[in-house]
Amino acid sequence: MDNLPAELLLEILGRIKRTTDRNSVSLTCKRFHKLDNGLRISMRVGCGLHPVCDALTALCNRFHNLEEVEIIYSGWMSKLGKQLDDNGLLILSRCCPLLKDLTLSYCTFITDAGLSYLASCSKLTSLKLNFAPRITGCGILSLVVGCNALSVLHLIRCLSVSSMEWLEYLGKHEMLEDLCIKNCRVIGEGDLIKLGPTWRKLKRLQFEVDANYRYMKLYDRLAVDRWQKQSIPCENMLELCLVNCVISPGRGLACVIGKCKNLEKIHLDMCVGVRDCDIVCLAQKSSNLRSISLRVPSDFSLPLLQNNPLRLTDESLKAVAQNCSLLDTVRLSFSDGEFPSFSSFTFNGILMLIQMCPIRELVLDHVYSFDDIGMQALRSAQHLQILELVRCQEITDDGMQLASQIPQLCTLRLRKCLGVTDDGLKPLVGSYKLDLLVVEDCPQISERGVQGAAKSVTFKQDLSWMY
Repeated sequence: MDNLPAELLLEILGRIKRTTDRNSVSLTCKRFHKLDNGLRISMRVGCGLHPVCDALTALCNRFHNLEEVEIIYSGWMSKLGKQLDDNGLLILSRCCPLLKDLTLSYCTFITDAGLSYLASCSKLTSLKLNFAPRITGCGILSLVVGCNALSVLHLIRCLSVSSMEWLEYLGKHEMLEDLCIKNCRVIGEGDLIKLGPTWRKLKRLQFEVDANYRYMKLYDRLAVDRWQKQSIPCENMLELCLVNCVISPGRGLACVIGKCKNLEKIHLDMCVGVRDCDIVCLAQKSSNLRSISLRVPSDFSLPLLQNNPLRLTDESLKAVAQNCSLLDTVRLSFSDGEFPSFSSFTFNGILMLIQMCPIRELVLDHVYSFDDIGMQALRSAQHLQILELVRCQEITDDGMQLASQIPQLCTLRLRKCLGVTDDGLKPLVGSYKLDLLVVEDCPQISERGVQGAAKSVTFKQDLSWMY
């Protein structure tokens, strides 16, 4: 090995992907150790970083080509030593000149001062902050001003971010491609208008409003009225995820939904105000749509929206089926408060999707309109590989026995289904048609009943959800 050229050894080491294996190889000899140091471009550390500054300095000096750093303090307690603070971010900014991607999770001791140190990282393109309660809008602004190459920004549970100057700055510079804002409380739908020209650049947007905070405010109308009726340029949007948002007719986020002509994936979860016309417009514009996920809220009695017809119907599914020929993933769900008679989507709407689109994955949660007749219809789903049924209480053993006749089915997941027993799975036992069977919290299915029903079986039973 001593006679092998360095280039060949670098090629060999580069093919070792597992971190534990790389660590073992680097301890073999000094030459391997030195070469491995130069090859490491990513690092993931957490509570074991102690003492923080000394350990971080040593790691950064050893791995001098670091481009990706992830620091996670999930489960941290004071007895585990000090957390990373602003001094740690100063070390990163000085010792990692090639830093491009930084993720900080549960780093509760970092402040705006620490983010100002990161502003000197000229190559930084991605910053993800998960639960950084001391960070404010001023700190975010100082970072985005200094890091002109920033294209990915994720803010999750950053509860003190209130001022929005950073959002306006990003809007003017049109560099941002991936924006994620989840449960930041003060940031509402109306603030997204500040993105301005950057809407044209965005490829991914994830926006989630804190449900508890939202409901306490009873859907304050100001959050909706800030958006003037306008045309939003978002032709490059590929993925759109909205959770607990207010969709005001003809304004703001409703305009976004209807303007994403290249959209491939959409997820609307508990978004009050979504209408059939919004989904129809989306389907007509987004012929490249491959995945749609709809979780429908059951509370239609909020004061702001009580006079509007807000229930999505089969018209939405029909439009998607007719216009989105590439659609292969469908997820339909109703919230816990939904009653069977209120179900927006009927079996006919779901059937249109199955018949007209190459559905590969179908997930139905609390969809009472899907029963044994629906299972019978799935026998003609030529592309269906993954089926997940959650709280679909109208499905009985008669319907479940038909799962063995779905041509390409290889994964079946059953969760909290009351009407299925061991008898429903009997046609699958011994056939090994399925690669994976997952059964969770179905009271009438036993662990013995799933044995031999798939090449790999996962069984869990926790019936506390029933009481």
